[in-house]
Amino acid sequence: MFNFNLLPKLITNEFYGSKIALWGFVLFVALMTGRSVIHMFFEEYGFHSIANFTFIKGDPDPNPVIYLFFSLWGFEQLIICALCWIVIFKYKSLIPLMYVFWILEWGVRLFYYPKDLDLNIYTTGPTPGAEGA
Repeated sequence: MFNFNLLPKLITNEFYGSKIALWGFVLFVALMTGRSVIHMFFEEYGFHSIANFTFIKGDPDPNPVIYLFFSLWGFEQLIICALCWIVIFKYKSLIPLMYVFWILEWGVRLFYYPKDLDLNIYTTGPTPGAEGA
């Protein structure tokens, strides 16, 4: 049925869950890897075209600093994705634990995302990461 063994006694390259859970995780990590690369290397495109944030004006121009933080966020995501790829190829028995980490990361957005803050003055549409939050 369900195997919730998050920390197995012996870490192997065997996954005892369903094939749907395994391939769903692979597809999810592939999507997150692509997203991370966009955030890291194409931060201006990701910030304005995907996340729908407007150009912020100021003197000095604040956008280079914003792009820097966006790029660093992408790098952090890429590190997590690299860890997940290592698990997929070498330590499949840890996939349930990786699921918990991703569910925790996305679940925190539901409570942490500023619901009382009016972001409409900064955006031209909904931000994909906040769409479900």
